[in-house]
Amino acid sequence: MKVTAANGENQQVTLTIEVEAAEVAKAQERACKRLANRVNIPGFRKGKAPQRIVENHLGKEYVLQEAFDSFLGPQSLDEAFKEQNIVPVTRPEVEIETLEEGKDLVFKATVTPRPEVTLGEYKGLHIEKVVEEVKDEDVEKQLKNMQERQGTMVDAPEGSEVQDGDFITLDFDGSVDGVAFEGGKGQDYPLQIGSGSFIPGFEEQLIGAKVEEERDVNVTFPEEYHAKDLAGKAAVFKCKIHSIKRKELPALDDELAKKVSKFETLEELRADIRKNLEQNAERKAENDQRTAVIEKASENITVDIPAVMIDNRVTAMIQEMSMRLEQQGMKMEQYLQFAGTDIAKIREDYRETAEKNVRTDLMLEEVAKAEDIKVEGKDLDQEVALMAMQYGATPKQVQKIIKEQGRLGDLAATVLRKKTAQFIIDSIA
Repeated sequence: MKVTAANGENQQVTLTIEVEAAEVAKAQERACKRLANRVNIPGFRKGKAPQRIVENHLGKEYVLQEAFDSFLGPQSLDEAFKEQNIVPVTRPEVEIETLEEGKDLVFKATVTPRPEVTLGEYKGLHIEKVVEEVKDEDVEKQLKNMQERQGTMVDAPEGSEVQDGDFITLDFDGSVDGVAFEGGKGQDYPLQIGSGSFIPGFEEQLIGAKVEEERDVNVTFPEEYHAKDLAGKAAVFKCKIHSIKRKELPALDDELAKKVSKFETLEELRADIRKNLEQNAERKAENDQRTAVIEKASENITVDIPAVMIDNRVTAMIQEMSMRLEQQGMKMEQYLQFAGTDIAKIREDYRETAEKNVRTDLMLEEVAKAEDIKVEGKDLDQEVALMAMQYGATPKQVQKIIKEQGRLGDLAATVLRKKTAQFIIDSIA
């Protein structure tokens, strides 16, 4: 086999591969045997028809194409990639130039190779661990949240005016240029003032209103509003307040501490909250340090990342997003309409993160080679066990799914990257 390589645009490489006629003949024979087992040929049991009969029945061109698709193509490409030291990151675009009986096979394959990576510093990097101080106000905020959760709703005193934070019910009827629009009407609608649930400026204009008071609220829909026919337009909402409720909070004392925790006193609860916040701050500092050292090692490499690798990672991120939405009972189309965006905008938003992720993966793969880091059976078992815990399944069930989906290679690559990341983290100076 003879292979020549030529560089093309966008970091692509085109390989011209020539395979001797003798190898073509062997593949042709193998293809006939395979086809004889798959097709019905009159007068012969499956698998028993000789090559000449199969070729007469199906045509030599068909047999040669089968020989290429099943044997010559895959085998030749694998050998050519190894010879040229290419790890493709795209599927080969194949163009057959000569595929005839008795002649050498000649075809071209265009791929984007994995880029060359030159490592910078990755061992012994100094990244300071910064543990955020837990302040008294942080503890009091947690206590306040507990107090809020124990609050009860009560009617505001008669004659009260709507205040920021109040819970009200109201009727509203919106119009643009005097014409009602879809979704602009509501009755006995619950709303907390200051929640930001309505269009900017709407809730503020209800402050000071009393029960049964009618009030016009004038707003302008944001330019990026999801309903395009309303975006940027001025609207008037005729509103009527039906009720005003406020949250009545219990006293912040030992009785509340007993109710919301296992502690007998407020001071014991306060001390426990501080302890938990300090532990969380320590964990966050460790995670931030781990993330920072991997980012630093990634920034230190020299690499020219092909655009297609970033595009593919963006596509994968969008597919993951779509799966998450479906788990929540929402289609991607619905999300795009609700968010007032489109796939093109999401792709653009994801691009920077995708490039960082690809760069990090390339760095980790190169470090793994440099340090001869390998994935062992016990590493895979641990990862499978972890996945089983996350999905509420057994390790055997997870293993079965991975094998059925042909994702063992992906699993091994993920584990290798994790092991390599831990190697870098363990070397922090």
